[in-house]
Amino acid sequence: MKIVFSENINEIPAAQWDALAGDSNPFIAHDFLCALEQFDCLQNWGWLPQHCLLYDNGSLIGACPAYIKDNSYGEFVFDWAWADAYQRNQRDYYPKLVTAIPFTPATGPRLLTKSNHAGASPGAIKQGLIKALISHASLRQLSSVHFLFCEQSDINCLAEQQLLQRYDYQYHWQNHHYSDFDDFLSRLTSRRRKNIKRERRKVQQENIRIEWIAGAELSEEQWQTLYNFYRLTFMKKSGAATLTLDFFKAMAGKLRAIFAYHEGRTVAGAICFEGADTLYGRHWGCIDNYDSLHFEVCYYTGIDYCIRQGLKFFEPGAQGEHKIWRGFLPVKTRSAHWIAEPVFRAAIADFLQRESRAMHEHGKLLMQSSPYK
Repeated sequence: MKIVFSENINEIPAAQWDALAGDSNPFIAHDFLCALEQFDCLQNWGWLPQHCLLYDNGSLIGACPAYIKDNSYGEFVFDWAWADAYQRNQRDYYPKLVTAIPFTPATGPRLLTKSNHAGASPGAIKQGLIKALISHASLRQLSSVHFLFCEQSDINCLAEQQLLQRYDYQYHWQNHHYSDFDDFLSRLTSRRRKNIKRERRKVQQENIRIEWIAGAELSEEQWQTLYNFYRLTFMKKSGAATLTLDFFKAMAGKLRAIFAYHEGRTVAGAICFEGADTLYGRHWGCIDNYDSLHFEVCYYTGIDYCIRQGLKFFEPGAQGEHKIWRGFLPVKTRSAHWIAEPVFRAAIADFLQRESRAMHEHGKLLMQSSPYK
């Protein structure tokens, strides 16, 4: 067996990568990762590809998307306090090695394996990938290795290697075989049901029309309008629009656009990605302030779409406890961390123990806000 690190995912045949990644999650697929590299979304923002590949007699049996980072932007598992602690002690936290999907806080597979390989079990292949990444970081004198938004099966393997565990919460909607949106509403408490109806009614009273369009059907003008909405949100928040229009166009087959029209104008737009059984809300923008339009475009329209299309889950993006009242319940998102420096590892481990206890209590409080009967 041989470990290879690649700085360009195009060096890896798409069919070989996707045979390991599967087709359920759109973000781990070869075309998504390739488009990030090809259309100028990474290096200007400090993401340097360093994909880990495991071969057996020339056959790819394990893979892991990885990047060397000189910052913590676009990760959504916040470690700036750790970087500050290094700096205060005259040590370098950057560069570090990160296994994640850039700018995408969505849980998915990270340690990709060939399920029916005769020479090694999936668990053994995952352990080989983990050890290879840690060894690679040590040889390059990187401060740490971080595995972000991992599935539970990957977390279990990472725990076996004694990596530090961390978790947070996102808010996801689950389709319990609802026949339509009203059926979903009927499962909520009276107070929350009335609130959602009131918010949707406000949008209707403004005579705002909502439209879904598959990415492959967007005109050039609609692409530009959608991208302008994406950029607008970052401009309002003094952030950086890291993803390019060409990247989104390359993802047209998996992208779904939502537009809101008012008095002959397109006033809002949102970008979603669709997986095998999950809708992922990613970005939105609006040119004016309309009461409850954000909730309609980013939450209720997505829920309605999932019910009609038979999708099981809707993940509308990171953060936002207000989503609970609108049918999205707290779900743990997990990460694992290897810290090279023993002293810093001990300090971070102590911090994570205290943080975990606080998060546990926080989770119990969040569930008390459930809108369901």
